[in-house]
Amino acid sequence: MASDLDTVRVLRALFNDMPRAPQGLSHEETMAWVQQSMVDFEGGDMAYMIEHITRSSMLDIVLRLREDGYLKDDAAFTDTVNLISTPEGRKTFMDRCIQAQKSADATSRLINRAKREWSDPLPLFSSDPGMVERFVKGELSGPGPLYAEFKARADVMELGVFAQAPDGIHEFSWGFVVEDQGAWLFYMADVWRKGTVGCFDRFDSAWQQSTAAASGEGLPPVPMGLTMDDGISTFSGMALQSAGPMSNPALRRWVGEVFIDRMLPTMAARVVDSNYDFPLMGLQAH
Repeated sequence: MASDLDTVRVLRALFNDMPRAPQGLSHEETMAWVQQSMVDFEGGDMAYMIEHITRSSMLDIVLRLREDGYLKDDAAFTDTVNLISTPEGRKTFMDRCIQAQKSADATSRLINRAKREWSDPLPLFSSDPGMVERFVKGELSGPGPLYAEFKARADVMELGVFAQAPDGIHEFSWGFVVEDQGAWLFYMADVWRKGTVGCFDRFDSAWQQSTAAASGEGLPPVPMGLTMDDGISTFSGMALQSAGPMSNPALRRWVGEVFIDRMLPTMAARVVDSNYDFPLMGLQAH
């Protein structure tokens, strides 16, 4: 196991430039100081929480590698501690971890492909036509049981994603859609139950694949000015960002009748199926 000294060295390296409360404050003063530090942090309190969670994850990775990985070597461990003590070094370390994970995932996909015949998964869900029609008309359903389930998750509460309930919510049987500042944010129960963080990159590939194949499947093209964005900042599966007014009837019809009703169920099925290997065109975008 990693020693206490190892743990202290990694903690100091990771959090040396994070705000720390002065000594001698009362509990109430400390809490107020921490809250103000989060507000003053570059990017605000959400950025503070994401940064803190990211560095905590790095702590777990480094200590695990110290226990049973290549960081059992003292020189390699010292080099890594020095590396993660700076913002640039932390980015380098995380890039290495991501590339290592991608390599492991690629190997797993090749093994799975060799074991079985490739097949496209069935759509993950379907939407009630009446709910789709209400969405197209801009009639909000408000928060329902799936919104409540998502909001009650420990990671969602820790990040403060819905500290204030959004005004524009459309809840379906598969999840809910939030309308917020020119974007539609998609939250799918089967995705968040598997772990939303691991799906950001796969949704990007699924979007590229689906939009490229849309014309061959007889689907209308993506409206001008509508773009896909990852859900990192909103902890959603993905987002559709509109350059024009969200009240545009033709735009809402495409998002509801084409994307939600026909594209999203298959996209989500491919995303959550760990055996599904996206075409090369989706991987080259990264």
